[in-house]
Amino acid sequence: MKYWNLNNISKSRLERISLIPKSITKIFEKFKKELDPNAEIEALEEFKISQYHTATSVKYILILIIAPILVNQISKSFILGPFIDHIWNREQQILFLNDSQEERAFAELQRFEEKLHFEILIGKIPKSSYQIINTKTTQKAIELAEEYANESANAIKNILSDIFSIIIFALIISVTKRQISILKSFINQLIYGLSDTAKAFLIILFTDIFVGFHSPHGWEVIIEVILRHFGLPESRDFIFIFISTFPVILDTIFKYWIFKYLNKISPSAVATYRNMNE
Repeated sequence: MKYWNLNNISKSRLERISLIPKSITKIFEKFKKELDPNAEIEALEEFKISQYHTATSVKYILILIIAPILVNQISKSFILGPFIDHIWNREQQILFLNDSQEERAFAELQRFEEKLHFEILIGKIPKSSYQIINTKTTQKAIELAEEYANESANAIKNILSDIFSIIIFALIISVTKRQISILKSFINQLIYGLSDTAKAFLIILFTDIFVGFHSPHGWEVIIEVILRHFGLPESRDFIFIFISTFPVILDTIFKYWIFKYLNKISPSAVATYRNMNE
């Protein structure tokens, strides 16, 4: 059994050894293709297929982006909006969905009062105009109450309209499997068709933006925007835990992708990435 394996190994090695270098055989194959009378027709067919894949992929990407956005805006403005506004106006005692909104409203009102007192000290407002200050403070408090009531109502609209958008997105994905396969092929050709330097540049750009040493503040801003979008409390503990764990997980997944796939498909790009990253 061992003798048979050695023979197989020696045969496979002898098969790899050729009297003519591969570069010369590639040149002959290139000439053969160029002299082939059907080469122009085949090139034209390949171009048409590539053009079809590109057009289909671009249209499909636009559908995936535009359709959920349209559903989101239509449901928020014409379907959910009037209904939620009616309920929210009827329940006028509900202003804040969480403590974070209340703290932001109080801080903004406090800054407004401090600004008025500062204007009194510098003489911009007469000292005898304390009644005007009370009136302006009351007006500001009413404006803040309306603003945060609208923010709370919009948070409910965002949750429901985003659910509709996700459902539409999932339905499009489920019924367009052929377009998905074309899109995957298009993306693979687009990514792996780049030069090694371009691949390394995009990898470094992606990692520095999302998992780099300067990304925590960006993640903090993104999470705060998402929490406000859904009307959730802006817990600092949750934000810090997320920042300390998610980028690390993302970096691990990205390194695994480089080791598992990119290193096999384009090892020269990985070498270029390591040299640029050093």
